[in-house]
Amino acid sequence: MCLARNIVHRSSCIVNNSLCLRASVVNFIITVIAVKNHRNQDFIVKFGICNEIFKGWEWARVAGYVSSLGYAGIELAPFIFAGSVEQVSAGKRKEIADIAGANGLEITGLHWLLASPKGLSLSSPDRSIRERSTEYLKALARFCGDVGGKVMVFGSPKARDIPPSSGFGETYERVKDCFFSILPVLKERGVILALEPLTQKETNFINSAKEAIRMIEEIGHPNFKLNLDVKAMSAENRPIPEVLEGSGRHLVHVHVNDPSLLGPGSGEVDYAPIREALQKIGYEGYLSVEVFDFSPGPESIASTSIEYLKKIFDTDIR
Repeated sequence: MCLARNIVHRSSCIVNNSLCLRASVVNFIITVIAVKNHRNQDFIVKFGICNEIFKGWEWARVAGYVSSLGYAGIELAPFIFAGSVEQVSAGKRKEIADIAGANGLEITGLHWLLASPKGLSLSSPDRSIRERSTEYLKALARFCGDVGGKVMVFGSPKARDIPPSSGFGETYERVKDCFFSILPVLKERGVILALEPLTQKETNFINSAKEAIRMIEEIGHPNFKLNLDVKAMSAENRPIPEVLEGSGRHLVHVHVNDPSLLGPGSGEVDYAPIREALQKIGYEGYLSVEVFDFSPGPESIASTSIEYLKKIFDTDIR
């Protein structure tokens, strides 16, 4: 009798344990599905790419190829079209915008702003050079608006370097005054200037997100915001997710790349924590591929970059 009761008891335990195990497995599966769905819920991921890697290509070919890979946007280096945007006619500007639109692409904006014409600088002790440079930034804002762009990324490392004859303080005020002077044109054209911190290898002025945010908050204007670059963030003294999470309310654009100078996924930077940080802050802008080593060729750079981004962000949509 006791033996029978023990057998029944053990059978009951086995059944109960089996049910518990099944319930645990089901709950685990539901949790995984919930996490997977939550990852992309209300998190719109848009991928863009910078156009300078396609140097020598016709604009229509660039737009068609970029769109075919699944990019939603393209970011323009103005010097690809002319040494000065003032040389780009109204008709040509319309053509640039129309070709992008016909291929389902949004022109996200501009970068490499003061790479051309030569001799531009916002930090120069020479007032005439600073004035010429700020006037050109205004011309860029008009060009950006004409082609449908929304964000101009201010990197231009050599155009903001602290000159040998100057200190940080006076350089800071010079550059800030230049930014102040272009705000009316930015507002008029609906364009945001996004200040980009860069590494000390590239410039000796504004090397961290915190330094950039200081100036952004001092200027305090909705058309003056922040761009962050993965390569540059990797050189900061804090983890990339921490940089992103501390910059959320100012961040309007992100350059995705790697310290290897190639695209995302080409080196040691893990983009999974970047994805989580961007979702945490509710980022809604573009992830724009910007590389500095063109040797693999434009097709390879563009295709491998978006393949990696789609895998990390778990999406087949733009």
